[in-house]
Amino acid sequence: MPERVEFACNGRVYRPGDAVYAVVCIDGGADEYLDEALMRGRMPNMAEIIRGGRRGMCRAQMPTFTNTNNASIITGAPPRVHGMNGNFFLDPETGEAVMMNDGRFLRAPTIVAAAAKAGRKCAVVTAKDKLRTILTKGLDGIGFSAERAGEATEVTHGIGGVEALVGEATPAIYSGDASVYVLKAGAAMVERGLADLLYLSLTDYIQHAHAPNEAAALDFYARLDEQLGRLIAAGVVLGITADHGMNAKHDETGRARVVYLEPWLAERFEGGAACRVVLPITDPYVAHHGSLGSYAVVHVAEGMDAREVAEALYEIEGVTEAHPMPRAAALLELAPDRVGDVVVMSGRDTVLGRAPEHHDLSQLGGPLRSHGGRYEEMVPMIFSRPLDEAYGARFAGDVRNFDVFEYTLNGTVV
Repeated sequence: MPERVEFACNGRVYRPGDAVYAVVCIDGGADEYLDEALMRGRMPNMAEIIRGGRRGMCRAQMPTFTNTNNASIITGAPPRVHGMNGNFFLDPETGEAVMMNDGRFLRAPTIVAAAAKAGRKCAVVTAKDKLRTILTKGLDGIGFSAERAGEATEVTHGIGGVEALVGEATPAIYSGDASVYVLKAGAAMVERGLADLLYLSLTDYIQHAHAPNEAAALDFYARLDEQLGRLIAAGVVLGITADHGMNAKHDETGRARVVYLEPWLAERFEGGAACRVVLPITDPYVAHHGSLGSYAVVHVAEGMDAREVAEALYEIEGVTEAHPMPRAAALLELAPDRVGDVVVMSGRDTVLGRAPEHHDLSQLGGPLRSHGGRYEEMVPMIFSRPLDEAYGARFAGDVRNFDVFEYTLNGTVV
């Protein structure tokens, strides 16, 4: 059994017991998917987990994007601490728009790195390789992605022979297989004694492409359930949450509801054509969302008043919030030097874009489903064991998805 250790990270103290622990992030895991699958009897293991543990809701970190929330979960802190305001930002040092897909952008240590230094055998498995160097920064342990599982070596990833370990070849990233592979890899490592504290982060390809009641989504959640059952059978204490929810962003005909900000700014303001709109959802996986989400950042042109721009943005149907930088950074707990001048958010069924020529929606697998705003903020949090009295009482309050490691390691009864 693992030894009991105590370690600290970003102002929190963690006291895991002598159990094996895994935190699972179901990317795009809106609660509606769980409800639908449970109601239809497609997740019997999850039903048992909930009966023997605890299920509730928590707030994801804004903006509700993958990099931001995975960084928050793995550090137990908001972006004002770890610096990851999105997947993509305008670097103030260079003036260039860049993807934050590298550990150099992470400003805080990770929980798994701290646990490994304290003596735990830690492993991080992600579906998307874009997250790997972020989540494994400083980690003396195992870290690889399903997307590039076949490339993992002992020297570069802390483990080799992943395909043999899992018993399957590297999966396609544009599939549900990639997420299932993450859980299979986690279970295989636990069964072989290779890891006793794991972070397993899935991908939201299925949720982007399918509503909760569609057959493909139900089949996907049933496959996840099989692997969750395997982890439970291996004695793992699970903490399960999501990085963000997911909503349909189209009308009844399937046409995407998009507000294109750059043409509007050019028409609304003198000099507005010089404003730059950055979409922090942007990442290499264009078939997921076409770089369209419900959160955008405006860098106003020289001489323009950011407060005036923010106020004017409320004129647009579908825009629900617009905040100048100081207010946005304080309200959303963002790193202020990576915010831009104005943060814009849109409604449940609307996304924000630059201009039509910047977005190729032909690659989407179906009508647009996406995330990023307030309407994807509430996500599930589930534990496979009961919570003790203190954490049980706290769980009734305002819980964040990046509290999941603390609750799992400190609050579950093992």
